[in-house]
Amino acid sequence: MTPSTASRGLPGWLYLMGALTAIGPFSIDMYLPAFPSIAAGLEVSRGDVERTLAAYLIGLAVSQIVYGPMADRFGRRLPLLVGLLLYIVASLGCALAADVSTLSFWRFVQAMGGAAGVVIPRAVIRDHYDTQQAARALSILMLIMGVAPILAPLIGGQMLIHTSWRGLFWIMLGIGIALFVCVIGFMKESLPPSRQILLRPAVIARNYMQLAQHRRFLCHSLAGGFGQAGMFTYIVGSPRTFIEVFGVSPQHYGLLFGVNALALILGAQVNARLLRRHVPAVLQRRAQIGLLIGGVSATLIAASGQMTLPLLMLCLLIYMSSQGFVAPNSAALALAEQGHRLGAASALLGTLQFSIGAAAGLIISLWQTQSALPLACILGLCATLSWLAGRTARLGS
Repeated sequence: MTPSTASRGLPGWLYLMGALTAIGPFSIDMYLPAFPSIAAGLEVSRGDVERTLAAYLIGLAVSQIVYGPMADRFGRRLPLLVGLLLYIVASLGCALAADVSTLSFWRFVQAMGGAAGVVIPRAVIRDHYDTQQAARALSILMLIMGVAPILAPLIGGQMLIHTSWRGLFWIMLGIGIALFVCVIGFMKESLPPSRQILLRPAVIARNYMQLAQHRRFLCHSLAGGFGQAGMFTYIVGSPRTFIEVFGVSPQHYGLLFGVNALALILGAQVNARLLRRHVPAVLQRRAQIGLLIGGVSATLIAASGQMTLPLLMLCLLIYMSSQGFVAPNSAALALAEQGHRLGAASALLGTLQFSIGAAAGLIISLWQTQSALPLACILGLCATLSWLAGRTARLGS
């Protein structure tokens, strides 16, 4: 697929990659409105339920590093099918979980399966496009996968009117089966045999060692990762902040969550258009200033005790729209020089980013206060660290 072809219309494989990538946010966001009912049903605290989400983020982080070498050795299609099968089995386990420990375990396993949908689509995009076109394709991917954060909490909130929280995991099970069938029926292998890398421990270790020492790869990955960690902080902390602190109903919470997801999507789509005239590094630098404005402003307002729901929404909208620029450009810049080991690079990129996100999610689940301060403070810290990482990457260019 050539860039000129991409400019005339979106290829079908890109839609499928977007749907596969959407497994992650859909599995994260759909059960957020159900946190109170899960806590009541399993007779545990809200923090225990929040840690099931942290378990999912940890699973996403640690498992991606495995998919990278598999994708470089066996191609993109087979590891993706293995991951989807694992996701299907784990979704069934979540639906039948009898206690919060079992739910956390199956959420971890579910993430290990869903991680294939995070790693492999990025590698497939770079199989087809150069850096500039890849940044545009990743922005378009955010539009496709961005439907999930809008629909997932809305569906979850509405489903809770008619069924228990277990029904949400039955829906995830059905989605996993549908995507498994689509990959079998429609996905073609994008990695030619000449580019396959032997699955040897020494080769794998050398690739990851070289990536860890590659300054621009590491810093651009961290720039996107800290920005994403702020987003995960919002995902984990927003149910408590919106529903308990500001008294938003579970059904209306889904609407507010969707507004912020829409800001992320719009930012990504404006970014895709601007990439026709600007290079990714310029757009990344400018957007990280937006992250700082949104995150630091939220911290200062919350610390002063003046935080209200409208002010929090304003800070989140600024942060999320800026992250719509930071995420695709940082990923494209990180992968720009890694054409000979895209699977490993995409895996390490995801592992770094989701490890930071998991840490941020765990911190906010442990910081239990009846105010918006935990969410705001971690958001401001993530924005600052993202800006510093981006600046370090540019200084090393």
